[in-house]
Amino acid sequence: MFRLRIVFPMIASLAVALSAGPALAQNPVGPDAKQLRKLKTAGQNYLRTTQADDGTWTSPKAVGITGLIVAALLESGLPPSDAMVAKGLKALEQQIQKDGGIYYSKSNHRNYETCICLMAFSAANKDGKYTKTIKNAENFLRKLQWDEGEGLESSDTAYGGAGYGSHSRPDLSNTSFLIEALKKAGVKSDDPAIQKALKFVSRTQNLESQHNTTKFAARVNDGGFYYTPAAGGTSQAGKNPDGGLRSYASMTYAGLKSMIYAGLDEKDKRVKAAHDWIRKNYALENNPGLGQQGLYYYYQTFAKTLSVMKLDHLEDADGVKHDWRKELTAQLAKQQRKNGSWVNKAPRWYEGDPNLSTAYALLALSYCEPK
Repeated sequence: MFRLRIVFPMIASLAVALSAGPALAQNPVGPDAKQLRKLKTAGQNYLRTTQADDGTWTSPKAVGITGLIVAALLESGLPPSDAMVAKGLKALEQQIQKDGGIYYSKSNHRNYETCICLMAFSAANKDGKYTKTIKNAENFLRKLQWDEGEGLESSDTAYGGAGYGSHSRPDLSNTSFLIEALKKAGVKSDDPAIQKALKFVSRTQNLESQHNTTKFAARVNDGGFYYTPAAGGTSQAGKNPDGGLRSYASMTYAGLKSMIYAGLDEKDKRVKAAHDWIRKNYALENNPGLGQQGLYYYYQTFAKTLSVMKLDHLEDADGVKHDWRKELTAQLAKQQRKNGSWVNKAPRWYEGDPNLSTAYALLALSYCEPK
């Protein structure tokens, strides 16, 4: 922090301090506010052109995409009363099920869809309209968590996690959405559901410790995270010759964010190791470990995590301090198409759909406001 030496008379010191004020104000943390607003508005306006008459995007069955877009529109500054947002919220209301979940009736992605929709309704819940819906969704999500209800011991690699439902195992992506949704619902960090989820998250980290004694823990041991240790273990970045599951950025940020939501801080060995990994692998041109795959998912997780960590600058392993808000905004400005959308040329995980990639980009930008 800038400090003045008391070597001048009081009046001179005051004059220096006052003259420094405007200079400091011209160099805030983050991007130019006008540029950021322009990017957001263009993305929002693009989504106005692709919304169907029934209020959905992409497909009436794609509840997760519609939910993510509604959440992104709200988080990026539009009010619930905006015509597009209100229409999207109404479409999501049609997907509220009797069991409290919010998902397409024949969906295999009940956890993911309910988590995303809970976040959307939470962002719209300024007047308490959705309080009951959020509580019911919270209770539904608790029942989906892999724990004693599925006959699991706490030592099981699947314990505490959440999954899509179409696969017979939980994963870190779904579990991170579960933790975030519970937090949006007002659940405290020490709640049993979040602490159970923390057990699963810890086992997805390449870090051998008392929290992770899986067969994968020591094989890579770089502090990063992978997809799941359950059902034999999977990393979307592949395996090492010895069977170690390779770390990659989108899951490392998701894991780190989840640990912070669960009450851990920088003194914890797990958080420190994850922080060291992201310092060594700072990049915005790609999703480290996966290249262009999952790039926009990575952006929103990257921004959300660094915001939760309350970091204005991320110092990389070479000692370079990055104004990540400014750099991420500049990167997304390069990638925005003329029609206001974003799309990933590597279409894996539906990022070839500009509706989804644009939602991810808007969510990322919502954390880039200058300070």
